[in-house]
Amino acid sequence: MYVKNCWYVAAWDHELMGESLMPRKLLNQAIVFYRKSDGTVAALEDRCCHRSAPLSMGKREGDCLRCGYHGLKYDSAGNCIEIPGQTVIPGGAQVRSYPAIVKHSWIWVWMGDTAKADIALIPPAVGFDDPNYILRGGQMDYDANYQLVNDNLCDFSHVSFVHESSFRVMEYSESLPQITRLPRGIRVQRWLHDPPDRPDFVPAGDTWQVYDYLAPGVLLMHSALYATGTAANFTGAPAGIEPLHANFSSQAITPMTDTTSRYFYSMGPRSFEKGAAELADLIGVSINKAFAEDKRMIEAQQRTINEQGFKSTPIRHDSGPAQMRRVMARLAEEESSAAA
Repeated sequence: MYVKNCWYVAAWDHELMGESLMPRKLLNQAIVFYRKSDGTVAALEDRCCHRSAPLSMGKREGDCLRCGYHGLKYDSAGNCIEIPGQTVIPGGAQVRSYPAIVKHSWIWVWMGDTAKADIALIPPAVGFDDPNYILRGGQMDYDANYQLVNDNLCDFSHVSFVHESSFRVMEYSESLPQITRLPRGIRVQRWLHDPPDRPDFVPAGDTWQVYDYLAPGVLLMHSALYATGTAANFTGAPAGIEPLHANFSSQAITPMTDTTSRYFYSMGPRSFEKGAAELADLIGVSINKAFAEDKRMIEAQQRTINEQGFKSTPIRHDSGPAQMRRVMARLAEEESSAAA
């Protein structure tokens, strides 16, 4: 099940430069991306309408693509505008085009009904060009269904065990967060008390953490550190006090196929904090290690499912994943009903 009327992250902005053609697989669909002369991004079905050759094996000509097999030329809207050796263009000589936008250092692509491609639905991530933060980021490919990664990011109780040697915060598994349903996702909030055995880059104090998890699989998280004991004074979000330290993380999971996914992520402190660049470097090393730990576990989970099927006994920490799956199911049902 895929929700198609939403924006998926296809790549980092810096991955697509100059005259290059960038093939990508999203939701089992082959797409080729390229830059037009004005710097905007075009996205076309990566399959020539003539003999199904990948257009990504062709070349860019101005704002158009020419197939590398028999030379059919397509404009950025996917219309065939030239066929070598003939002047008449057959009806239906076209490929699908997808709305694509660069924002927050990511290339976003709309996989559903083009008429419903609403820019306002792009999740408000933070990109490398934001002057308020110094970010470090990366990406990882998973041999796993994207819903398993969604579940992982909607339930941080695994942090206490999967990340025992990296983040080392047992409180994630010992207490429940506040979870609020949003129109296209969920909001997860919690206090974390000063841990006795914190990572090297984390100073002493209590942490207020809030993140929105939005369709189709985008996590936007704000973490703020306060003096030890602050958590005892609040049942929800802190008010009237400035944090000692704060950082932001943008993460996105995009299904490539039914059993493969690509995970994009960035995290970093506020740019005006003392030693922000050095702290950003430490955070970068830590999240690369931690997210590799997630990958190892989730890929093993997928292998077990492949061999033995999926089995799940519900526990209290399943609220986040369960609520997000309901959101995705509702959005998919709305698309299906509208199409019918």
